[in-house]
Amino acid sequence: MSSILDSVNKRTQLVGQNRLELLLFKLNGRQRFGINVFKVKEVLQCPPLTTLPKLNPYVKGVAHIRGTTISVIDLSAATGGRPLASTENCFIIISEYNRSVQGFLVSSVERIINMNWEAIMPPPQGAGRYSYLTAVTEIEGELVEILDVEKILDEISPVKTAISEEVNDQLTIDRSQHYHIMVIDDSAVARKQIIRALESLNLQIDTAKDGREALDKLKAIAGEMNNVAEEIPLIISDIEMPEMDGYTLTAEIRDDPKLKHIKVVLHTSLSGVFNQAMVQKVGANDFIAKFNPDELAAAVNKHLSL
Repeated sequence: MSSILDSVNKRTQLVGQNRLELLLFKLNGRQRFGINVFKVKEVLQCPPLTTLPKLNPYVKGVAHIRGTTISVIDLSAATGGRPLASTENCFIIISEYNRSVQGFLVSSVERIINMNWEAIMPPPQGAGRYSYLTAVTEIEGELVEILDVEKILDEISPVKTAISEEVNDQLTIDRSQHYHIMVIDDSAVARKQIIRALESLNLQIDTAKDGREALDKLKAIAGEMNNVAEEIPLIISDIEMPEMDGYTLTAEIRDDPKLKHIKVVLHTSLSGVFNQAMVQKVGANDFIAKFNPDELAAAVNKHLSL
């Protein structure tokens, strides 16, 4: 286990090559789950937890780790399964999503695997546990489920999606234009959050659930016109998506003469200097960390008002 914990902090990430590394873990039972290593800050044996009044029922308690208080979410319970009966011998995956740090309680952590995003597929359609998935893949003949963490976190602590009055008053976009944009994200919750945040801008918003679907839609439009940016001047894309990630999508857009003038805003829970370098490398116009409706609206305003 120590080698897994050490490697979480030392791995060189593979974003920009349409590859990812998954940390495999289990909840209750034999089913394997995965989380992108890029989202993981560290993994540790579950320490004693403190329970507080009025905590969400899916929050097992809070942990005090190196001077920081972190909420610990029982992933099994949060996805409709049986709560983990005891924290003894369990682990916490400490991760950062949407500018917040939280711990995910899991029963065991296995290993890290390196994969191509093309091997990560959209999940089966359905209710129950399947509604908490953004993707699935096959490893050693077994199905691995990748959880929609943004959906889980939004159910526990919904994010604010309304633009502030101050920012709204400063926007210069011509709302009578009904600009046509595309929003690309593998999380249905994330897509809805973006749409709600931008609804006051009076946009026509198309959506896609991954980079491959988005590129197919854009190329279909390109079959009818030479400059697709005249129809869709802006796209807002997540980075981590099945089949084709946001960096690869951006590179494909820049390499296509009919698509290359589309402005691309990468909107993701990933952060850091390395990402900024990748933004420049693939030719994206902007990078925004999730989720701040004011920053998102200001970026859309900037790129549609030029």
